[in-house]
Amino acid sequence: MKKTYKNIILILGIVTCSTLFYQFTSVHNQTAETTFYIKNIDFCGERVPLEIIDVKERLDREMVVNINLHSATTLIIKRANRYFPDIEPILKRNGIPNDFKYLCVIESSLTNATSSAGAKGFWQFMPDTAREYNLEVSSTVDERYDVIKATEAACRYFKKAYAKFGNWTLVAAAYNRGMAGIERQITAQGVTDYYDMYLNDETSRYVFRILALKEIMTSPDKYGYVFSKDELYHPVKTKTVKINSNIDNLQTWALEQGINYKLLKLYNPWLIDTSLIVKENKSFDVLIPTEGFKRK
Repeated sequence: MKKTYKNIILILGIVTCSTLFYQFTSVHNQTAETTFYIKNIDFCGERVPLEIIDVKERLDREMVVNINLHSATTLIIKRANRYFPDIEPILKRNGIPNDFKYLCVIESSLTNATSSAGAKGFWQFMPDTAREYNLEVSSTVDERYDVIKATEAACRYFKKAYAKFGNWTLVAAAYNRGMAGIERQITAQGVTDYYDMYLNDETSRYVFRILALKEIMTSPDKYGYVFSKDELYHPVKTKTVKINSNIDNLQTWALEQGINYKLLKLYNPWLIDTSLIVKENKSFDVLIPTEGFKRK
């Protein structure tokens, strides 16, 4: 009996070791399959000079980091299927290159994030900058959380920056460092190309993070991110209710629209209080979901 018991333990040990070895080699093989070598890449049609050693290595760093941020990159790819259809037409209508949608990705991972400095929304506007570009930030409304309006505001910034620099790569860098900050470095260093500038670590990495996400999200299968259509997050059908007067209780108002307060907040995160104050000559479009919330 004891001998049989020992044999069982021995067999279980062999099976366990074999399983662990298989899992290790599988992971190793998957990692090997996601190795990469990028010969050419551009931002908004502006060539990235990968023949410069530090430029090549800075891109490599961001590729390695983001390929291996599995959970974060997975969620970004899934969210993009929902939000890019809203963002892309606004960029196009304003004459902004499509690559700027990836700037939005690195700013917020396509969520209504809040930074430690107080920047908010998909495009991470600070309060004063938001107001400068015609977004309302008040006690009941914060339009930094409105993807459509915030994207329009970002486009206004990009156009202003492009008029100053005449270069889309510098426009992207300026979104992080500020137009004045980039202008100071151009004057101080005597160079006009982002890839020739010595910048702080965050701005130095900024454009390369955009490039890495562009590459990964353009060819996700190549880097091990494979999803069926059902796994992606899809746009939700909504109807629009125009509001041009105050609403004292949004929780009650939501019920009157056939939804609940949770859904009202999910699809209108710019409503930051339980009431809505509408200024004179102002109106708001409130989105009411028409699918995906009723129990079977």
